[in-house]
Amino acid sequence: MYRRMAGKGRVDDMQQLKEALEEMLGENLYQVVMSNSRNKERVIKAKVRPIMIKGELVYQETAYRGTQVFHGNYGKEETMQRILEYMAKDFRQCEIETTEGRATALVSKKGSVSVKRKNFTGGIKDGESGRIDLSHNRAKKYLLEEGQPVPFLIDLGVQKEDGSIVKAKYDKFKQINRFLEFIDDILPTLSKGGKIHIIDFGCGKSYLTFAIYYYMKERKGLDIEITGLDLKTEVIEKCSRLAEKYGYKELRFRQGDIGSYEGEGGSEPKADMVVTLHACDTATDYALAKAVKWGAKVILSVPCCQHEVNKQIESEELNPLLKYGLLKERASALVTDAIRANLLEENGYDVQLLEFIDMEHTPKNILIRAVRRGNGGGKETAVREMTELLHVRTTLQRLLEK
Repeated sequence: MYRRMAGKGRVDDMQQLKEALEEMLGENLYQVVMSNSRNKERVIKAKVRPIMIKGELVYQETAYRGTQVFHGNYGKEETMQRILEYMAKDFRQCEIETTEGRATALVSKKGSVSVKRKNFTGGIKDGESGRIDLSHNRAKKYLLEEGQPVPFLIDLGVQKEDGSIVKAKYDKFKQINRFLEFIDDILPTLSKGGKIHIIDFGCGKSYLTFAIYYYMKERKGLDIEITGLDLKTEVIEKCSRLAEKYGYKELRFRQGDIGSYEGEGGSEPKADMVVTLHACDTATDYALAKAVKWGAKVILSVPCCQHEVNKQIESEELNPLLKYGLLKERASALVTDAIRANLLEENGYDVQLLEFIDMEHTPKNILIRAVRRGNGGGKETAVREMTELLHVRTTLQRLLEK
């Protein structure tokens, strides 16, 4: 049963959140997660978990700032104060999870605070004891947990029948969970009632497409429909069979090109969220342009093979950098994504560039996460000035000018 409480958005007015923290911070705490940042330059996300150090219970804070991660250990009172300050200045959502229940605090745009609490009937069990592992190096808890069989992960070769992870696919398992964390952060933006329409451009083998459907539909109970689009007919046929096998009635796959896709039967598609992962070179630009055109609330994109700028970029001042092929390639990829991010901002989105997976697994590790602002966008000249300086003109620039 939920209890709702309201207050104001200043630290000293968050009494209900403070009371929840006083009650829930302890050995039964699993974690505190603060998300939906309103100050992305300062901090993107923060987590708190209890650990034992030399027999003393402390709370380890992990703060994500840009591509860097910072850790600190604090006592209960200092931890509470830090969480309250974070919620007053930096975040709109805070989830406190223990073995007995969960509390969710939301801060509105006007600064009002609401706290909902729910008691668990069985609790979150860690092993058979139901106690939280307080060791400093405890295993990471994933949204899709090890040991819990998930049908699509088994059929896609990531899990075995008993739910254990195939060793050669562990990086893929971590990647899927990392991606779901990005989605979990933006759910408050999407879940406003009514069906959520999602389009996955260049879905490929659809590891992440199935993961999105399973997590949002089966685990979160949201009313969603997903269309996966890819050029390869055999991939689409296989994914369609799997979706039918699992009874995923609102997950469909279509064969087609991103640039020419205009929806089912030529109808204008509805897109609350557009996903494009590793769509090669300018295919990403076509996907982003369509997302902007459709007014998608959320865009998640991991670009790949950014060749277009590499063929054009010229700058006498930057010649010491650009004369080396490897450095020119990497610089061109960063310039490409900077152009994309700024163009999305100019077209009404709040944009973050986030590290998707570790550099050691793939160099294509930047995820563009864009959430549409309510007040639309305002055209600026920063991108034009930079591209003129570098003698570059991208496909996304042309598409958004039409």
